[in-house]
Amino acid sequence: MSGAPRTPRFPLSLERMTSAMPAKATKAPSTQTARVPAAADPAAGVPSGLGLDSHGVRVRMVARLRGAGARHDGVLAAMVQLPRHFFVDTALAAQAYEDTSLPIGHGQTISKPSIVARMLELLFAGANARAAGSLGRVLEIGTGCGYQAALLGALARQVYTIERVKPLHDKARENLAALREHRIRLVYGDGRHGHPPNAPYDSIIAAAGGGELPPAWLEQLAPGGRLVAPMLDAASGAQLLTVVDREERGYVWTRHESVLFVPLKSGLD
Repeated sequence: MSGAPRTPRFPLSLERMTSAMPAKATKAPSTQTARVPAAADPAAGVPSGLGLDSHGVRVRMVARLRGAGARHDGVLAAMVQLPRHFFVDTALAAQAYEDTSLPIGHGQTISKPSIVARMLELLFAGANARAAGSLGRVLEIGTGCGYQAALLGALARQVYTIERVKPLHDKARENLAALREHRIRLVYGDGRHGHPPNAPYDSIIAAAGGGELPPAWLEQLAPGGRLVAPMLDAASGAQLLTVVDREERGYVWTRHESVLFVPLKSGLD
């Protein structure tokens, strides 16, 4: 990959994030504040032995990812900085830095760290990302709890993230309140349609998979752009991590390892 990896930048120091966020989130729809799980809330105290507010626990998680094959320095640096436990329910916070997916409600999950790292690394191997050293303008399908959107915000020029389940959209907005600035825009809508107003996108990433990729995603991919999404393989019936590059000659498809994501659905909930 040409060019130096982009150094992740967040609007505030995440090591001091707990002190920047109130103990309780307000419910006002226009000015929501970020939620801090009780385990990380300085007013409540961190349960003994968890150490979830420690930079070291994230360093150890990333060391395990690197040992398993993750290589992109920019992606791994962003994962060191961003506290994953802020994005899961308090009851699951102790598992936040294990390499496992966790439920976030409404039949959805937060992907395990190794899958997040893998998909972001694949995005960075796209032509536009290689040339710019950044993911550029990104479309994320499936905001979920907002963790991956926050990582994308550190690695891209602009992020548009779509969620079809209204309670999850609201939860992600709350979780991202302390991180959000002009680079992350949350959209409540049907991700199968993409987001035409801000197309084309240099990078498109999806957190749900179906039997085919929606045509809108391909249409909204910029020349030189790359799309990464799980997709059902007709022959085996398994989900495979699928990469689509938009080149001058057309769309070039490659398939990678098997994965397990929630099914891609249409409509709004």
